[in-house]
Amino acid sequence: MTNSVTAKDLRSVLRSNDPYRLASTFTLSPTNINSNNSYSLKHYNQRNITDANGEDWSPIVNSFLEANDASKAGDAIQSFTSHSALHSKFNHIFSKVPGNTLVPLLHTICQNTYQVAILADDQNAMQTGRNDRARLQSAVTLLQESFSKTLNDRKEYTSNAPLSENGSKKAGVLYIVNLLFSMYFRLNTLRLCKNLLRPVETRNLHKLGDNMGDKVTYRYYVGRLHMFEDNYKEAEENLDYALLHCHKNATSNKKRILNYLIPVKLERGRLPTVKLLEKYNLKEYVPLVTAIRRGDLRQFNDTLLKYQDKFIQRGTYLLLEKCKTVCHRNLFKRVFVIMGTHQLPLDNVANALKWLGMEIDLDEVECILSNLIFKKYVKGYISHSMRVLVLSKKDPFPIDAVVKK
Repeated sequence: MTNSVTAKDLRSVLRSNDPYRLASTFTLSPTNINSNNSYSLKHYNQRNITDANGEDWSPIVNSFLEANDASKAGDAIQSFTSHSALHSKFNHIFSKVPGNTLVPLLHTICQNTYQVAILADDQNAMQTGRNDRARLQSAVTLLQESFSKTLNDRKEYTSNAPLSENGSKKAGVLYIVNLLFSMYFRLNTLRLCKNLLRPVETRNLHKLGDNMGDKVTYRYYVGRLHMFEDNYKEAEENLDYALLHCHKNATSNKKRILNYLIPVKLERGRLPTVKLLEKYNLKEYVPLVTAIRRGDLRQFNDTLLKYQDKFIQRGTYLLLEKCKTVCHRNLFKRVFVIMGTHQLPLDNVANALKWLGMEIDLDEVECILSNLIFKKYVKGYISHSMRVLVLSKKDPFPIDAVVKK
């Protein structure tokens, strides 16, 4: 819906002492970067617009009106320029005003800056043929300053306390952290996430936060970060929390969480049910899970190839590739069950692989088996001279090694 707010509206809401109404009023109109509306930049020069404490908001109001006009006209680049000026000025006022009554407005302004930066970069790419993400990078700087203003407030933060002039600005930290996480992931600057994790978690702000949605979003990004760092246990813990506490009707959010939780679960030896995958329309995982369960390397490889673009885009392809080890283990277990002997000729194993479309020699079979023995997925040893896999008579395929605690 278009926000047709006027200077008169803003003057009125600034004196209302209603933090949520104030935040709603400063929401930018949606921007259609493909529109062809005729538009010329209008500079506003409103003066003497003050809040209930006498603080001058005229520069912020003028910048917002310019940004909102540009948004309605589809000029995302100009909207970002004007809104950046607004954001910078507001950061200064925010630090001066006592208490945390301006936290909802800070969240709105941060969200505006983030969204319009993405649209401005897209519009610039349409006009120039290249996307350097320069505006999103500028937006990061503005949000980092907002983050510092909230984090460094000396007042002690108490969860579930109402907004007041005596409240702590730390109430606004987690929402901004989540926006910064999203920006860092877009810009592929994940190393900067550590600069957010340490101060938040040393103060327990990720546990004290009032809004469960913010907590869920935080755990989602932290889980993804651990996944990319190969810390799969921590990734599973955080993504499990996000899924468990996600709103029951937020189906799309649950699906987004599962897109990362499922690969982590697979690596840790936990296979989801087909019913769960079908419930959230995660059809790409159904043949993959079936292949791992059966030890069907052909189906595993075919599924990875079919959906590789989707997996690469999510950043989960390499993790899913690691799950091939479990698929190998389950294949060799099937060969063991069929043959009914603890001494498996490597020729038989190679034939099973060839039947699944993998042309492989005995040296490669030995290499695969050596890796499985090293990981303790298989208990036994290889007789190289006899070309035989000698399996332990007690639990040759221990489940505890696959299903990690």
